[in-house]
Amino acid sequence: MSINWDSKVLSSVAPVIENLSHLSLDEQAIISTAKNLSAEDYGLNYVGDSSIDPQEYIRKIMFINTLNFVFTDFSSQIKYQHNNLSDTDAFVFQIEEAIKRGVPLFDGFYMRDMSLNDFIEIFTGNMHMPMSSEKVEILNVVGDVLVNNYKGDWVNFINNGPKKLYASGEGLIERLISEFERFNDSSLYQNDRVYFLKLAQLAFWGIHRELSRSYFEIEDMENMTAFADYIIPVALENFGIVHYSKELKEKIENGIMIERDSTEEIEIRAATIYVTAKLTEEINKFKTIDEQIIIPQLDFKLWTQFHADKTPHHLTKTIMY
Repeated sequence: MSINWDSKVLSSVAPVIENLSHLSLDEQAIISTAKNLSAEDYGLNYVGDSSIDPQEYIRKIMFINTLNFVFTDFSSQIKYQHNNLSDTDAFVFQIEEAIKRGVPLFDGFYMRDMSLNDFIEIFTGNMHMPMSSEKVEILNVVGDVLVNNYKGDWVNFINNGPKKLYASGEGLIERLISEFERFNDSSLYQNDRVYFLKLAQLAFWGIHRELSRSYFEIEDMENMTAFADYIIPVALENFGIVHYSKELKEKIENGIMIERDSTEEIEIRAATIYVTAKLTEEINKFKTIDEQIIIPQLDFKLWTQFHADKTPHHLTKTIMY
């Protein structure tokens, strides 16, 4: 499957990459890294867990990605942990434990009415989950839309259009960012709109990866990019692909906040989108047609390898990642 460089997200970062001022990219390092990464296992033979309820899985993934942002305390830079798990892994574990106890987390009516105390009772680890208040506010708004438009059920939203990310306004991502503002992840760069859509894309990647062989296959995965967050930039710097300016590097190492929608933040996220696309393209040159990977598979591999890494990453107070 070839990469669609004209897709909504990937095409929008081009002006940023052409005008980088706070970081630089080593194109030769992309090629050498791709050769090394081409030998990795990207789980192409994964067929999903046949024991799971596909509709309940969809509800779970949409819930997770409604709240899948900021698991590092801004003041201490300590990561949220629970039961020897870090950040998103700890969050997912606590979700599953709550469901086992009978908490109807995935129900839109419950989301709409959830209080901060309810949330803290479920999601407390080595600290209260960072940005708990913001997470509850988002849940309340999302739950309200689900109740009013989809009988409180994400499955009804998913089934209300084609199995495509983009389809003349009716695609999964198009409808999601239109109806649920919390997923409309973009920034303004020199009067141009740059789209990242991290959580929207991640949600549908999770659904596609688990259910594409059995229940729900998204038909235009060539339009999906990486999920621009805190972790992939750590990997790209580790590979020697991304080099930060002295000023930006000092901010990252000293935990100085990088403002949401600043040029620095936009460049970091745009680099993630662009470099992972280039890496995927180069990796596939070492593979047969049947072995070709897509960008989310590379992202998943890098996130898995680096999300527990102790290397400082940039800090931005945002609900988008």
